[in-house]
Formats: sequence, C-alpha cells, structure tokens
Amino acid sequence: MDELKNRKKNLIMFPLGTVGRDMMYYLFTSCIITFVLFTRRLTGAQFAAITAIVVAARIFDALNDPIMGNIIERTRTRWGKFKPWLVIGIVASCIVVYLAFNTDLQGWSFVWFFGIIYFLYSIAYTMHDISYWGMVPSLSSDADARNMFTSRATLCAGIGGTLASVLIPMFTVGENAIGGSAKTAYGIIALTVCIIAPLFLCFTIFGVRENRNYTDAPPISFKKIISTIGGNKQLLWISVIFLLQQIGNGFIIGGIGSTYIYFDFGYDGGLVSLFSIIGMLPTAFLMIFYPTISRKVNRKPLMKQMLIISLVGYAILLAAGLFLPSTMLKFWVIVVGYMLSNFGQYCYYLVMMISIMNTVEYNEHTTGERDEAIIASMRPFITKMSSALIVLVTNASYLIFGVTKYTNQISDFENNCQMGIISEAEKLDAISGIIGSVNGGQVLGLLLCMAILPCALMVISYLLYKKHYILDEDEYARICKEIEAKKAAV
Repeated sequence: MDELKNRKKNLIMFPLGTVGRDMMYYLFTSCIITFVLFTRRLTGAQFAAITAIVVAARIFDALNDPIMGNIIERTRTRWGKFKPWLVIGIVASCIVVYLAFNTDLQGWSFVWFFGIIYFLYSIAYTMHDISYWGMVPSLSSDADARNMFTSRATLCAGIGGTLASVLIPMFTVGENAIGGSAKTAYGIIALTVCIIAPLFLCFTIFGVRENRNYTDAPPISFKKIISTIGGNKQLLWISVIFLLQQIGNGFIIGGIGSTYIYFDFGYDGGLVSLFSIIGMLPTAFLMIFYPTISRKVNRKPLMKQMLIISLVGYAILLAAGLFLPSTMLKFWVIVVGYMLSNFGQYCYYLVMMISIMNTVEYNEHTTGERDEAIIASMRPFITKMSSALIVLVTNASYLIFGVTKYTNQISDFENNCQMGIISEAEKLDAISGIIGSVNGGQVLGLLLCMAILPCALMVISYLLYKKHYILDEDEYARICKEIEAKKAAV
C-alpha cells in the first residue's frame, strides 16, 4: 500500500519538475542563435566562429553526459545520488542563462563571451538533466508504470517547451516585443525563466522518493562507461536510431522553421507562435494517452502508422511551400503539414525514450548490473549530438542562402530602436522592407531543409528500428521475469 501511495505521489511530483527546465532548454538551445542574429551585427567570420562554438560545445556536452552519469552513479548522500546534482545544476544553469541574454558586447568580444558562456551552460545543464532523467528507472521497473512516468514527464516537458516556443517569439520579435526591442525582451524573459525553472524543480527535489537500494559507490571509470555502453548492443542500436530521428525532428524547431516564417510571411513573432503551438497540439494527445495506446498497440506497428502520418504531413508542407502564394492560406496549410509531421515524430520520440530505458533491464540481464545513470545519459547525449549537427546544417544553410545579409540589417535597426535612435514604428517599417527584399530562391532553400531531410531520416530510423531493436514488449517481459526469478533464487 505504501509503495502504491508513493508511486501515485511520484507520478505527480516527478513530471512537474521539468516544466521550467524545458522552458530554459528551449530559450537557450532554440532561441540563442535567433537572439544573436537579431541583436548582433556579425561578419561571416564571426558567425562561422559562433557556429563552431555551438557545435563544439554541444559535442563536448554530449560526451560529458556519460561521464556525468558515472559521477552520479557513485554519488552517495543522505539525499540520494540524484537530488544533489539537481540542485547544483539548476542554480548554475540559471546564473549562466541570465548572463547569456544580458550583455551589451558586440563583435569579437561578444564571440569570446559567447564561447565561455556556452561551454559553462553545457556543463551546468548536464548536471541536472542527467540527474532528472536518470531517476526514471529508479522510480519503477514495471513496464506500465515506466510508460506513465516517461509520458507524464514528457507531457510536462512539452508544456514547458511549448509555452516557451509560443511566448518567446511573440514577445521578442515584432510589435509585441517587450521593451520595444528584441535585446530588452530577451533579457527580461531570461530573468523570468531563471526564476521559474528552479521553482518547478522543487516539486521533484522535495516531493519525489526514488528507490535507493544501493550501498556501494563504484569508482568513476572511463572503462566502466565504455564497457556499459559498448557492451550493450541494444543500447548501441537504439542510440544510432534515436540520433537519426532526432536530427530530422529538430530541423524545423531548431531555427529554420522560424526563419522561414519570417522570410515568407513577415517579421511577426505571433505567426511563429501560432506555427509552434498548433504544430505542437497533437503531441499533447500523445503525452496524455501514450500509456493507453502502448497497451493496445505494440511499438513497431505504431511506428509504421506514425511514419505514414508524418510522410503525409511533410508532403503537404512541401507542396504548399512550392505551389501556393505567400498568403495566410499558405501559412495555415503549412501549419497543418507541420502538425501532422510533428505528430508522428513526437510518437517516435516517446518510443525511443522507452526503448532506451528498457535497455537497463537488458543490461542487468546480460551483465548483472543496471547502470541506470550511465544508460539514461545516452538520451541527452544523443539529443545534444543531434542538436550539434542540426546547428551545423542550419547555420551552414544560413551562410549558403545569405540569411545573415538580412539579419545583420535587422540587428542594426533593433539596436538603434533599443538605444532610442529610431522609434519602434520606424524599426518595424524598415525591417518589413528588408524582409520584402529576400528572394524566392533563399526561401525555397529553407523550405527544402524543413521538408526533405527530416522525412528521409525518419524513414531510415524506422527501418533500422524494425530490423535491429529486439526488445519488443514480449522480449522485455521475458527478460524482467528472468531477472526476478534470479533474485528470488538468491
């Protein structure tokens, strides 16, 4: 009875903890380049340097995840092994994120500052991210319960990320920008998010009781990290599959989507907010009902159905972009295409999350050790590796298609408005003229990046999952029964 009561409490407190964290994650990872583009005048060399910094930092961040997982595995305190790192990580992240969006530096001074801040963020956010998701296997090994913890946590993460994706563009770009300029708006929003994030994480820190049935403190060991990951074939396969899926899934929300909307439909953050919120709406359905769906439809058949839905969505998005004039009709058709494609992609994300977590029991079955934090670290590791590649492709696309030529001009007007040199109305009129000068070939290039690449990578990830991932529902149940039988026999 106590166990059931504890689980019910955990199912409320654990998911709530990530709402603010994901608002912070969206602000820094998805908005930082937009912030830079619209508040800084950058030469090609400076923008290339920023791109290199982001890619290098995210690769470093990804490589740091298993190391952080190993550190957490050996942490022993009266508060457990996860919660101390939740506290340290969220406090450090708030300091770094606030500083990132509240600086007046320009040129190469800003580039150096940006490099330091980005690497500090990579370290700080990893501390609480690995700790948070590493708790999931320690909350329950029951398949249905784990589905509920994962889906509810992703629901709350989705709420935080969606709120951020709707409100941040709306209040930073266009006539609704807080303080009349993007620079002022981002500074205020960063402060707000840095207050909200730790408050929500208190639900997890003070309200969750995880399984602490561990007594030993294994030493930090690179050999252990390599042997755990390299020796788990199912973890390796799902990591490759998840990486491909995440790269494809992140192209639109990673910056290309908002830039395309600005260039094709005007400098209006409200349109980007509409694009985001409606495109994300179907994911709320999955966040709530995925545990029910997973009990009725096995993962591989479900993935096939979701693939078909996404392919239809990408086809609609591409056709609208190619053949319809730049009117609100075209905008709404593109939104519908994005909504369908995102529905399938998000279901894939949930499947991948569960698939990674289930390799904990596979690891225990084959080696006798669970290594929860190390295995759980692969999810953010993959997410960050994919984000590094997304940034590389996105920023390369900006350089190829000449996006910075226009954003530099926009940045000048934003800064002049912030300094009071021109009025907000004059700023908006000038930026409208800049947007109007963007040629069709540049917009088409962004459209192709949004539709073709994600579609191809989703197909490849499905084929690899179907062929190489063996931990379906029946196999996972069999492994869990054998583990329990071994424990009972001791």
